[in-house]
Amino acid sequence: QEWKNTLATWDPQDFCNISRIILPTNTYWSPPIFILERVNGQNSNLDYTVVTHNGSFNCTQPLQVTLTCSLMILKFPFDTQMCNLTIASFLYPATDLIMKTRRSPAEMMKDSQSYFLTDGEWKFTNLSIIEYMEQLDNELFSMVTYVISMERRPTLYVLNLILPTCALYLLDMAVLFGPSSLEEKISFQIAIILGSSMLAVILNNILPTSSNKPPVIGTH
Repeated sequence: QEWKNTLATWDPQDFCNISRIILPTNTYWSPPIFILERVNGQNSNLDYTVVTHNGSFNCTQPLQVTLTCSLMILKFPFDTQMCNLTIASFLYPATDLIMKTRRSPAEMMKDSQSYFLTDGEWKFTNLSIIEYMEQLDNELFSMVTYVISMERRPTLYVLNLILPTCALYLLDMAVLFGPSSLEEKISFQIAIILGSSMLAVILNNILPTSSNKPPVIGTH
């Protein structure tokens, strides 16, 4: 966060050429910021603000938060999700406080990719920023929304789920139209049904449940 306070200025030549100082965050006023989608999180202990002689305040505080996000898993495991991170300050209307992003979406995208170092299930693909005003109780409030796009890596699900399922269906067709006797076909069909049931149990355990539409892979 960065803002200016015209009442907190001084001439560095009058104070041993000190052009900036570091103070606790509660020493001066700071804008109260809320993350609307936040359900849980952990704040850091870096509660300090850098104050420069021209009245500029700079506060950098890393946060680790858990957000709510509506998932659309119709194309699972080849799905792409878009989650919002909305920052607002409902204590001050837009006449008193307006929030702006200092960096462009391309710069934020580059920085985010450098921070996102894990090679897990999700791949960070895009980041866009929306600045707008929201009306609440006949007052306008400044808000900034970061739209985060994530793409799922499907390799694990293809190897552990899709390929075994296709193999079972091919085996089922081969047994059904093969020259085997009726008793052998029934035995193979029972074995295939048991294998399909096990894959259905595995699929039910790994599929996300926070979507109104079930995935296509789970309905066939």
